Amino acid sequence: VQLVESGGGLVQPGGSLRLSCATSGFLFSKYHMTWLRQAPGKGLEWVSDIASSGGSTNYADSVKGRFTISRDNAKMTLYLQMNSLKPEDTALYYCVRGRGITTPVSAGTQVTVSS
Repeated sequence: VQLVESGGGLVQPGGSLRLSCATSGFLFSKYHMTWLRQAPGKGLEWVSDIASSGGSTNYADSVKGRFTISRDNAKMTLYLQMNSLKPEDTALYYCVRGRGITTPVSAGTQVTVSS
């Protein structure tokens, strides 16, 4: 199982980023997928998840209306479109297989929101 996040970076408040999570080694289209994040000095936080078909999505209240999760099962890739970014969105973002908060097995991608 391999998951590789990309797309993070430094962005000003109000800006946007699109994170990607390229996967391999498992049947991506059969799995629920989740984005987690970890801010400096804090624990893992659940951000969003999406059903295997992409037909159902859920969001943390802190990102609802600003973030959009999606997936391309043909490309075995998970996405997170992040708009109207706030300094409190600064964190290391991870994609994980399945639901809920599980220990990431990937390096994550750093998102820093700062002016």
